[in-house]
Order: sequence, then C-alpha cells, then structure tokens
Amino acid sequence: MIKRLLLAFFIAIFTIPAFARPHPWDLTQADKTAIRQVIRAQLAAFRKDDADLAFSYASPLLQDKFGNAENFLDMVKTAYPSVYRPRDVQFRELETTTDGPVQKVFFFGPDGDPVLGLYLMQKQRNGKWKTNGCELAPAPDRAI
Repeated sequence: MIKRLLLAFFIAIFTIPAFARPHPWDLTQADKTAIRQVIRAQLAAFRKDDADLAFSYASPLLQDKFGNAENFLDMVKTAYPSVYRPRDVQFRELETTTDGPVQKVFFFGPDGDPVLGLYLMQKQRNGKWKTNGCELAPAPDRAI
C-alpha cells in the first residue's frame, strides 16, 4: 500500500502540467511598467542624440559588443532609423520567451513606413531592466 502511495505521489509531482509551474519570466506589473519606461527613456535619449544616456539603458552584453556610447549611437542611426527618429511609437504586447521578455513596439519611421520592434529585455542583478537587443520586423498592420 505504501509503495502505491509513493508511486502515485511521484507520478503526480512529475506530471504537473508546465502551465501550473511558475515560469522563470513571470512578470509583475512593476516589471512591465519598468520595461516600458526603459524603452521610452532610451528613445528619448536618441531624440536628444544623448549617446551616453541611450547607452546606459543597454545591457552589459550590448555595451561590451559596441564598446562605447558613440559606436552604439552610430549603429542605431544607421541600422535602425525607425527607432532613432520615429514619427510615432505605440507599445504593443509584452511576451515571455525562453530568452526573456520581449516587448513589442510599433514604430512609424521617418519615411512613414511601419515596423515592429522586438525588444529583448534583461533584468540586471540590481533589479533594473536593460535592453538586450532590438530586432525589426515588418509591421503586421499599419494601425497605430
């Protein structure tokens, strides 16, 4: 009888659905708000051409990759004109992935073309959020 109870216990423990277990990226409302604030602040720094401030919102990995704030700003100007000088910005859903939270941001670029920015976010040991990359994708719609 005890063997059957133990077997039933172990089966129950190991067959709990994944959705019942906490996801490593369960985000609080404060996390969601902080993520959006970081992206907004970085966009504001781009508008002012404040390379140091914009760079401060990038993760240590990105900072190491670009080496300094000027290199980072030059890359954004060249490769991400819709992020550097958007005509309009709208925050969309925040998704969790195995790599971390991804905040979707809809941009109308300086040319008027819509793109979707996918911001991978990284929480630092001090609890602050940083951008850990942004991938641009074709916008699923033109509505802002």
